[in-house]
Amino acid sequence: MRVRAPSPRAVLILLGLLALAAAAGFMTIGLTGRLDFVLPLRATKLAALLLVGYAVAVSTVLFQTVSGNRILTPSIMGLDALYVLIQTVVVFLFGAAAFGAVDARLVFLVEAASMIGFAAVLYRWLFLGARHGLHLLLLAGVIFGVFFRSLSNLLQRMIDPTEFVVLQDRFFASFNTIDRDLLGLTAVIVLLVSVAGWRMRHVFDVLALGRDAAISLGVPHRATVTRVLLMVTVLVSVSTALVGPVTFLGLLVSNLAYQLVRSHRHVLILPAAVLIAWICLVGGQVALERAFGFDTALSIVIEFAGGIVFILLLLRGGLR
Repeated sequence: MRVRAPSPRAVLILLGLLALAAAAGFMTIGLTGRLDFVLPLRATKLAALLLVGYAVAVSTVLFQTVSGNRILTPSIMGLDALYVLIQTVVVFLFGAAAFGAVDARLVFLVEAASMIGFAAVLYRWLFLGARHGLHLLLLAGVIFGVFFRSLSNLLQRMIDPTEFVVLQDRFFASFNTIDRDLLGLTAVIVLLVSVAGWRMRHVFDVLALGRDAAISLGVPHRATVTRVLLMVTVLVSVSTALVGPVTFLGLLVSNLAYQLVRSHRHVLILPAAVLIAWICLVGGQVALERAFGFDTALSIVIEFAGGIVFILLLLRGGLR
């Protein structure tokens, strides 16, 4: 007898319960000492985990929708490589002490504005002509990413080894030291992008049908894709500037969401991807702190798991 697959609503409820359990475990397991100090500290870290998980999940699903490929993530646009380049240039010009001397809010704004500005110029240039389109945009992103990484590697070889150790720590996402002011600013930006996305939520399913189908159904494809890409860029930029790059998390959670929900409706896929991201980040942080004693970084574990998923997708021929 064939077992019936659970309904999407049941899957979302189960994922929600698991996410709540992970959050409760993060806030309560090993709770000792002064609660007036420990609880606000954990709450700040939990808020950062939830915010980054939301931004990465939503941006990846939307990017895969407009690109028509589930093995692509926004990192293909070179934003992660640009983030690494910015960190490297700062250390190369001013030294590692500059990170501690400069206001964290200024650093956050410069990094986010640089990534958003780079993407905006790229979108405008590539979508300006009639012959330019999304595939050329992705190709340009790959080329710029290689250029940024090559320039970063060149500068890193010229940096003092002691300062390079400090710089290397910023190449991986960290949730241990979160500035509350930056967290609030990031939350406001993500909320504004979410409101804009909510107003065009019904268009996402149409975009997933492809360019020709979307145009035939009355959707201004180029303008709509540009708006979606700008929203994706803002989400990726602010989350990366807040904690650092998490390249493969989006690939992991988006594909798990499609596999579990068994639907192409974004009203189901987006919440599922967000919940899975929360489970991975919060549950992973609990395991990292309690089982591994901070012996490694959470981003490294997630990158490893996401890399395995990426390889499996390639071996299966990719998802179109």
